Amino acid sequence: MDRQYVILVVNPGATSTKVSVYDDLRERVSRTIRHSADELKPYACVADQFGFRRDLVLEALREEGVEFASLSAVIGRGGLVKPIESGVYEVNDALRRDLGHAPQGEHASNLGGLIAADIASRIPGARAFIADPVVVDELDDVARVAGHPLFRRVSIFHALNQKATGRRYARENGRAYEDMNLIVAHMGGGISVGAHRRGRVVDVNNALDGDGALSPDRSGSLPAGQLADLCFGGKFSAEEVRRMICGRGGLSAWVGSNSVREIVERMKAGDDDCRRVIEAMAYQVAKQIGAMAAVLEGRVDAVLLTGGIAYSETVCDLIRRRTAFVAPVVVMPGEDEMGALAENALRVLRGEERPKIYE
Repeated sequence: MDRQYVILVVNPGATSTKVSVYDDLRERVSRTIRHSADELKPYACVADQFGFRRDLVLEALREEGVEFASLSAVIGRGGLVKPIESGVYEVNDALRRDLGHAPQGEHASNLGGLIAADIASRIPGARAFIADPVVVDELDDVARVAGHPLFRRVSIFHALNQKATGRRYARENGRAYEDMNLIVAHMGGGISVGAHRRGRVVDVNNALDGDGALSPDRSGSLPAGQLADLCFGGKFSAEEVRRMICGRGGLSAWVGSNSVREIVERMKAGDDDCRRVIEAMAYQVAKQIGAMAAVLEGRVDAVLLTGGIAYSETVCDLIRRRTAFVAPVVVMPGEDEMGALAENALRVLRGEERPKIYE
């Protein structure tokens, strides 16, 4: 009988820490630990929250009756480290250092690998990993070139879910992800559309920093001249402009809500403003899909729509109407980050994949 592995998954977010325990790929424990603003207020930066969140994870495991010694591996959601290739990375000293110092900026996900390493160090034989963080960079060199030498295009996107969705689609169709050309559109709070050529995301919009389609709370690409005028017009600070781009842009700026379900309901009730922005969002996603089809030179096996917004038949139908000519459009809604992380760890534990070394 094949050995069964017990995997702890830790996924820190801005105001919560998700904890799951898997027996291979069967989820046995699932907890979401909420953090109030008052609880987080004493910590000057995200890295300072490490001990607080780790102790809550350990407490949750004790409450659920999980035997620490049974854990084969602990995997955390990867953070804003240096650009790296897709894959599973065993947490080493270099990775711990960059997760703590955050060379590309602070994010709660940086704590995932740190907590994983700490807990695994307490268990003989247990291993600590991260997998497919948002900084995965497999861009073709031509995709990095911006319109001025002072600028460069950067790969920051929903790598974990995009990769997991691509692999799942390939597996369900009896093929290898590395043998397919796919366009994957992750549609959540941010929207990223990637060209997956034989297992590598060779082009993708920066879903965090003002690129691609408008989304529930991000502006996407904005007219550069108007943006420059806004920045130097004296009415807004640099921080306020950045918040317009990411956090207070997109649907929330247009109609005061970032809930696609609510906005679609308002649209169906006759709200023309809601209709316009939903149609515009779907239109812009479709444009991104068309651009990625050009990147793949028209050789596309499937277009995959995933993320929370993919639960909206209205949005998916609007996108499909404009992109069905590219390839079959397949809706794979949701974002199972915990399951995706567990699956990545399991592949390494079973010897199906070798972990990569972060340098």
